[in-house]
Amino acid sequence: MTASTPRPPAPSPAERARTIAALGGRATLAPSAADERVTPVLHHVHADGGVSVLLPAAHPVVATAWQSPRGELATMVELADAAPVPLREPVRGLLWISGWLRALTDEQARALAVEVAEHRPDPRLLDVGHTAALLHLTPAALVLADAEGTHPVRIGDFSAATPDPFAASEAGWLRHLELSHTDVVGALSRHLPDELRGGHVRPLGLDRFGIRLRVESVDTDHDVRLAFTRPVRTNEELGLELRKLLGCPFLAAQT
Repeated sequence: MTASTPRPPAPSPAERARTIAALGGRATLAPSAADERVTPVLHHVHADGGVSVLLPAAHPVVATAWQSPRGELATMVELADAAPVPLREPVRGLLWISGWLRALTDEQARALAVEVAEHRPDPRLLDVGHTAALLHLTPAALVLADAEGTHPVRIGDFSAATPDPFAASEAGWLRHLELSHTDVVGALSRHLPDELRGGHVRPLGLDRFGIRLRVESVDTDHDVRLAFTRPVRTNEELGLELRKLLGCPFLAAQT
């Protein structure tokens, strides 16, 4: 894709950030007072950009947060969006949420655990106040980095956005293409620029604006977005747009 070629339509940075948050992929904490990154037992990103993290009650970060001024610890949470199919470079995007990680009283933590459980039921939340501690990060800044670019995301925009309608079903669609319809992926390859032909083409992502392919060459990877003719919301619309990309003239003429 040359610099003069218009970029295909894509979800806004705020929508892509909300989608990564909703997928609940791998999270790591980078507290300012710690030398190493920390992997929480569980995490949940709230609609306002705040992050609840579950840690063992005896974890040093818990003690450090309590001992910090105002019980808050400057921390960055990194969320990794991994592809649902095995790729040599599996991370599709990163969302960084920086802010203040706050220690909570048992009463506050249990109330927050109930709120988290409404969105992400997990039996480990029952350990809050016993062998686990629930802390909450109040966001100050969000930054998204993916194949579309690196963008700061305003907290208000993040809160106003909604995850992509196919976020929950995307993994199933892509795995189905990878395992059962390599012919479809091969047919989609006809849309690739000439310089990318010949690489190993893999299904990478799916959203309401289009499908993304990963082209694995000998020494590098390239991500390519194939745009639908219009944004879609339902599985029926999605199937129709995929058939259009495959060049089915009968279905294309029906719209």
